[in-house]
Amino acid sequence: MKKHTRAPAFGLAFLLAAAGVAAEEVKLAFGGLTLNGNAETTGAGWQSGPVVLMTHGTLAHGGMEIMQSLQAALKDRGVSSLSITLSLGLSDRRGMYECATPHVHRHTDAVDEIGAWLAWLQSQGVTKAALLGHSRGGNQTARFVAGRSDAPVPAVILVAPQTATAGYAAQEYENRYGKPLKEPLARAQALVAEGKGATLMEAVDFLYCAKASVSAAAFVSYYAPDERMDTPALLPQIGTPVLVVAGSEDAVVKGLVEKVQPLADGKRVQLKVVEGADHFFRDLYAEDVADAVKAMLSGG
Repeated sequence: MKKHTRAPAFGLAFLLAAAGVAAEEVKLAFGGLTLNGNAETTGAGWQSGPVVLMTHGTLAHGGMEIMQSLQAALKDRGVSSLSITLSLGLSDRRGMYECATPHVHRHTDAVDEIGAWLAWLQSQGVTKAALLGHSRGGNQTARFVAGRSDAPVPAVILVAPQTATAGYAAQEYENRYGKPLKEPLARAQALVAEGKGATLMEAVDFLYCAKASVSAAAFVSYYAPDERMDTPALLPQIGTPVLVVAGSEDAVVKGLVEKVQPLADGKRVQLKVVEGADHFFRDLYAEDVADAVKAMLSGG
């Protein structure tokens, strides 16, 4: 479409009330927490799939605008979906993560939760569950698939997935907070090395939250140098067909197109650039993403 002018043990708390219900909140007991998600189904027999399991970005939630838009657009194309809200260490979490709440979650916690939701879909009879992740959720989704080559996932869709280069985290931190990352990271790493990863560091700047309360383990998880934070670097480790969707006007994710292009062979790895779209694919740009997802799931 052309540029638009408009801007792993778990228990089930609630099943879909009926196979034909279009939208239903689903709850899952996992790791002592209640997880929640929103299922948008296409009617009786929705389990025959494909179904898209969707993971949101940093400190966000499954009901954010891009997730709602994609779920609606996919349903219009006959594709059921489940948009999950990562717990981030909180039970039955809803809405954006409140900065005043202590941060004890780790970047990699999402991997196990994605696995739990995939297992739930399988328990419902779904045999074709594609995975979709947006922004940081794209990296977490890629990590899951890269580490689970046996997972029955027919396709992976990474929408504006997180990228990172050497020194990126430190530069971004300094740009946002006007101070170097080195000191709080060194302090957090020292605590982790001493076996005190659960210790809360007070009044420390973290992700989008200034002067937050953050466990040392959480801080290290998000900020320690890790080449796996660069999603394109994970693509060679994924045998499942992958679709990477980029917005031409994305000012959040840097260098995504340039990093993916050499890997995109049009078969195992596909790259779709949506002209005019920013990081969140607002308005009709979500339709472009849904078109690309539908084409991939249909083998087109």
